[in-house]
Amino acid sequence: MRANVILFWILAGFFFVATAGYTVWSVIFSSQRLAPSSSSGPGTPIEWVGTITLGLCGVLAAFIAFYLGRVRNAQGGELPEDNVNANIDDGDPESGFFSPFSWWPILVAASLGLIFLGLAVGFWVSIIGVGLGVVTLVGWTFEYYRGYFAR
Repeated sequence: MRANVILFWILAGFFFVATAGYTVWSVIFSSQRLAPSSSSGPGTPIEWVGTITLGLCGVLAAFIAFYLGRVRNAQGGELPEDNVNANIDDGDPESGFFSPFSWWPILVAASLGLIFLGLAVGFWVSIIGVGLGVVTLVGWTFEYYRGYFAR
């Protein structure tokens, strides 16, 4: 996580430097009268869309770096990715149980396909897709339940 924090701070710094460079470049470009006078308007040598976009990209990268830094400090320990002597199994937690021969995910995907097809073709197809989606999602969730809530 330490590497991610450092990379996002570097990215934030890059975007802030790029914002300053873009602003200076737009001022120079406007002062040389190479830009059309109708697009920049009177008295506005800065091209605001690019300046604000690059600045907000820097703010977003700084927010992510700050958040990851706070999470890293709150954890109290190092992640396996940050430890040079860590094994591959150290960063491999149990993800849960997934049924190897289940057909339910395919049916859920087909019902989602019907929902999106209905958005493009006709809304009535989406209604059928929602109905099938509820049935298939419940079937997938309770796949191993038999009898009275057996496990």
